[in-house]
Amino acid sequence: MRITKRKNLTLAQKQELFELWNMEYPVNLQYKHVSELEDYLSKLEDQNHILLIDEKDKIKGWYCDFLRDNARWFLTILNTEMQGRKFGTQFMELSKEGNNELNGWVINTNNYFKSNGEVYPTPIEFYRKNGFKILDNFELKTDKIRAIKVQWSKTDNNKGSSPMDAYN
Repeated sequence: MRITKRKNLTLAQKQELFELWNMEYPVNLQYKHVSELEDYLSKLEDQNHILLIDEKDKIKGWYCDFLRDNARWFLTILNTEMQGRKFGTQFMELSKEGNNELNGWVINTNNYFKSNGEVYPTPIEFYRKNGFKILDNFELKTDKIRAIKVQWSKTDNNKGSSPMDAYN
């Protein structure tokens, strides 16, 4: 496995991410065509991508941060086979190096299902263990999902800050 950072994605990478998205996220969030994912991505400003790539050059994990409403937001997806192996934590640590704050929406219940029929497990404890505040009072309610906000801030939490920060 290798981790790589990118500013832009190729069409082939977007196709793989479309498949990963539809496999790992709840069916409520699935896209019918890769063009829908491309449309979503085209609306995100100042994207930074981190990809987890296996020995066959297949994407097994994806992290993306971007600007929304003058704040840094992120999304992340890991293939089920990669979960519990510290790759998600590596994504978070890499993202914290270049940011002062990260915001995300996280499903906080086990009431959603993936395309294979399995429960989509809430990742809330993952974010808690990685130094994120769980902001229950900030809810996202759409016709597709309900989620709560998680936030990491370098000023609130030194967990994940780089030793080089003292020199910057």
